[in-house]
Amino acid sequence: MNKSKNTDMEKKINNLLRKMTIEEKIGQLCQFVVDRSTGPEVGKNCDVADKIRKGKAGSILNVTGVKNIRKYQEIAVKESRLGIPLIFGFDVIHGYKTIFPVPLAMASSWDLEAIEKASRVAAIEASAAGLDWTFTPMVDIARDPRWGRIVEGAGEDPHLGSLIAKAQVKGFQGDKLDSPDCVMACAKHYIAYGAVRAGKDYDNVDVSERELNEVYLPPFKAALDAGAGSLMAAFNDVNGIPMHGNRKLIRELLFKKLKYDGLIVSDWNAIDEMIPHGYAENRNHAALLSLNAGVDMDMVSGIYESELPGLVKEGKIPVALINEAVKRVLRAKFRVGLFDNPFIHCNEDREKLNILSKYHRESTRDVARKSMVLLKNESHHLPLKNTLKTIAIIGPLADSKLDMLGSWYAEGEAKDVVTILEGIKNAVSPSTQVLYSEGCKIEGDNTDGFIPAIKIASKADIIIAVLGEAGGMSGEAHSRGSLAIPGRQNELLAELKKTGKPIVLVLCNGRPLTINWAKNNIDAILEIWFPGTEAGNAVADVLFGKYNPSGKLPVTFPYSLGQIPIYHYHRKSGRPFQAENPYSIKYIDMPSEPLYPFGYGLSYTIFEYSDIILNSDKITMGETLKTSITVVNTGPYNGRETVQLYLEDVAASVAQPVKKLIGFKQVDIKSRESETVEFSIKTTDMAFLNEHMKLVTEKGLFRLYIGTNSENLKEATFMLM
Repeated sequence: MNKSKNTDMEKKINNLLRKMTIEEKIGQLCQFVVDRSTGPEVGKNCDVADKIRKGKAGSILNVTGVKNIRKYQEIAVKESRLGIPLIFGFDVIHGYKTIFPVPLAMASSWDLEAIEKASRVAAIEASAAGLDWTFTPMVDIARDPRWGRIVEGAGEDPHLGSLIAKAQVKGFQGDKLDSPDCVMACAKHYIAYGAVRAGKDYDNVDVSERELNEVYLPPFKAALDAGAGSLMAAFNDVNGIPMHGNRKLIRELLFKKLKYDGLIVSDWNAIDEMIPHGYAENRNHAALLSLNAGVDMDMVSGIYESELPGLVKEGKIPVALINEAVKRVLRAKFRVGLFDNPFIHCNEDREKLNILSKYHRESTRDVARKSMVLLKNESHHLPLKNTLKTIAIIGPLADSKLDMLGSWYAEGEAKDVVTILEGIKNAVSPSTQVLYSEGCKIEGDNTDGFIPAIKIASKADIIIAVLGEAGGMSGEAHSRGSLAIPGRQNELLAELKKTGKPIVLVLCNGRPLTINWAKNNIDAILEIWFPGTEAGNAVADVLFGKYNPSGKLPVTFPYSLGQIPIYHYHRKSGRPFQAENPYSIKYIDMPSEPLYPFGYGLSYTIFEYSDIILNSDKITMGETLKTSITVVNTGPYNGRETVQLYLEDVAASVAQPVKKLIGFKQVDIKSRESETVEFSIKTTDMAFLNEHMKLVTEKGLFRLYIGTNSENLKEATFMLM
């Protein structure tokens, strides 16, 4: 927003504030739910229309569709005293009607343009359905795969997570937030929600100031730098202080230090939940703590509506503090364009034209195949020929529509999904016989389906086993204490192995799983996560070589549950791992290395890396180091490679990570051709927080690593003088 427009907006907001009663001001801080619950059943037993009419509602949650939204907006602008428009919010996490792969899957693409495109399509559809505001992106760094909400984010790395956060905000908000096809983004959950104890959703968080600033804050700052219009506070506490009452981390860090002037919304009923948290004495106290901390809008609990008037009357909350919160709410509405046109997103023609369009389906198919990660391809069974005589498709997820949508699928519908079985049938030649058996359920102990599954498997040239988690086994309130493939699916896989037929495991899941047996025994493994509406067609594109897989893991796959937390971005130790030294970092009963490292992903072709070339082995402060590496495609297929750049500060005044991701580039290389990839490294890339939590860059020796994943790397050294 340009300076003159911003000044005009602030003038209008101040004029409006002067006209508002204290009840109307507090009303702007209240969000009510109408249709669907995404948490405890609170805030639903009220006459929302009457509250809107009386100016006691600022936002409505979970109403969708132009007709429904227009009905409530007309009450606000035509029947309330001041005609202040409502802002309508909904969880559009990875698509509105056209569902894209789950966010963890999209992060596996490492394709920022594709991720932005997915958010753009979601914004076009959501805005066409009347919505103004989405509660995404989730930018929580997550290093414990037991946590169900790992599926909603970009994985374990703050650099990759920050770039993805920017791409998502840009996709949702576009170049002009007040355009009819844009919606306001909401970076969540502020902050460190991904560090909940033992991976249990809603549990507490203990992190150092260093970890908070180096790991969990950067994606939020990136979202703010990209212009995110709102943030959502997290359910968890941080070091004993619940985030909805955490004045230090909201008011002091966000508002004062980072100069954020956007809207802070609570999570579902979370202000009230400071009472069982043992931080607030009662609802009155919770409202006082939350507003003082800087939470502007109460999502559905009704606590601001019931408690703030009395707190103001008693002088416990100054009107100036209420005004400050109201300004942030009104500012968001101005920026979305609601004051210029309250019905900016209420065009029924756009709704009919833009929902689940052909282009949108093509877009999700493209993003889905870019998000798939080839984990194993022994004997090069993949890609398959579409002229195979007989293919056996086996598994409880092979013909499932709903599961392909994953969690938080907004208005997505199972009827619109292409299953994997359907996609394979679409891809093969008319002469290919496709046999199918469920084999077993996702969960449960019944093995009656094993016999028919083995019977058809024995007739096939190749077996495609589609196994994993149900779509609803990850997401909010879905933490797991086991990372094994659930139910009797592993046993089914072992029985299929006995047939002697080659097997391709197609893995559906919302988190890393411990697939040790499969890694050691199955010929090929394709990680597809939950691919969305065009799941089957996208999977077939990869299996039959129409698309050469290019995904890379954004999160480490553990060897076993006992390794958790395990991630690549960890500090050095005085006794680093040494295979022959028992007195080094290791386990005595399992490997210390992960099953699959961060950044891992194979291709149908082979990429070979040259040695690293530096333009100098010494640079001075403020200079830029130029480095390059040549990647040769020595295999038979054209392919895309994600070239990853890591940096190690060999000795510093604060112990540094063993290596940290500081950049990557994706290159498309034809078979038997090469590409020279160049990086520029600034001295700011070498900066870190010193013992006084000040950002510094120190002179000394650095190691540079470039390669195909966080473990398989070339190395070079240079000095910062």
